[in-house]
Amino acid sequence: MQQCRLDQLQYADLLRPGEVIAWPQGPGEPLALTERLVAQGPSLRRPTLLFGLTQSDTLQPALARDFDFHALNGSGSSRRVTGLAQIFPSHLSALPGLFRARALRVDVCLVQVRPLADGRFTLGVVCDFVHAMLQQARLVVALVNPALPRMEGDAVVLAQDIDLLVDGDARIIDLPDPEPSAVEHAVARRVAELVPDQATVQLGVGTLPAAVALALRGHRGLGLHSGVVSDAVIDLVERGIVTNAHKGRDVGRIVTGGLFGTQRLRSFAEQSGPFEMRSADYTHQLPVMAGLSKFHTINSGIEIDLSGQVNAEVAGGRYLGAVGGYVDFMRGGVASPGGRSIVAFPSTTPDGRHSRIVATLGDRPVTAARSDIDTVVTEHGVAELRGCSLAERARRLAAIAHPDHREALASAMRTNEDKHP
Repeated sequence: MQQCRLDQLQYADLLRPGEVIAWPQGPGEPLALTERLVAQGPSLRRPTLLFGLTQSDTLQPALARDFDFHALNGSGSSRRVTGLAQIFPSHLSALPGLFRARALRVDVCLVQVRPLADGRFTLGVVCDFVHAMLQQARLVVALVNPALPRMEGDAVVLAQDIDLLVDGDARIIDLPDPEPSAVEHAVARRVAELVPDQATVQLGVGTLPAAVALALRGHRGLGLHSGVVSDAVIDLVERGIVTNAHKGRDVGRIVTGGLFGTQRLRSFAEQSGPFEMRSADYTHQLPVMAGLSKFHTINSGIEIDLSGQVNAEVAGGRYLGAVGGYVDFMRGGVASPGGRSIVAFPSTTPDGRHSRIVATLGDRPVTAARSDIDTVVTEHGVAELRGCSLAERARRLAAIAHPDHREALASAMRTNEDKHP
């Protein structure tokens, strides 16, 4: 392992023509390394940037003059450049294997680490598919960040995993929970009514997960198993709502692949003890989720058609979401004894003009197949779809649409029945 100062880092001396450069998602982005990379873009031989969810100002359309883009996710600030990117849709559970097999290429991996007392290092805030990228990369450049939490488990990397260690930068991207709308609170209350005490829950991050966390405050004995967690889980633990005592596996532990929150979450995870950082080789695998007791997975989406197909990727012709862990967790909830998969969202777009329950997805992508759908929730009710015929699904989904859009959906149903009596 070599070492250098940040001001000495010259990517032109390290990169080969056309190489693919990747870094971890969200708060795992090593800001000093990515900022220096894009600033030196004009001197490089057109490398490719591979990214998932980003929450920084790093990615900008003007960078297309010097870089190509490969996108795994269109959320957050990644959406600024997904119109210029090649999109690589993949289940998150499959990403580690795709990287290891070089079906998805990574030549240079940029990470941030904190030294541990025994000579090892920690990634601190994210470990979802980072190890798989490290294993494939020809070159691993690690930025020392003393502000990272000292997390172990799959967040640990060894000195021999790092080729170049760069002196420090203490910035970490904060991801505070957004404030849910009144409609999202109404949806969350319906979701919470479906979750029994002593269930294991997957929440994710965003406005709806934050609202669901608030709505679960009257529950008892819950467990958490999630790809990422936010600050919202802290109150659930401190109030004794999340005890992890009834999970069936990983008892007493909150299992996650990412701390997508603020310093409050990072300090809490480091000091409180119940957090276990695991990669997607564990968090998103069906046998693991099937071993959890009453696993209730809660996800949102952009829209759903009357047959139960979900689009969680494209809105208004723009790639704004991802396949990610969506289907992994849908299948995991159904596979768990006493579990279920819940897809929840407000019935309309924020301006009320467009229904999010639609007659057909048209040319928009099908992120989740109708064969995987279980339970759908809006502020207007709950549609139980598992085991239902297509005609019954359509009736139940139309019943939980916004009243202003139900007649249009009913008309579409009648037209379909005329075509397929």
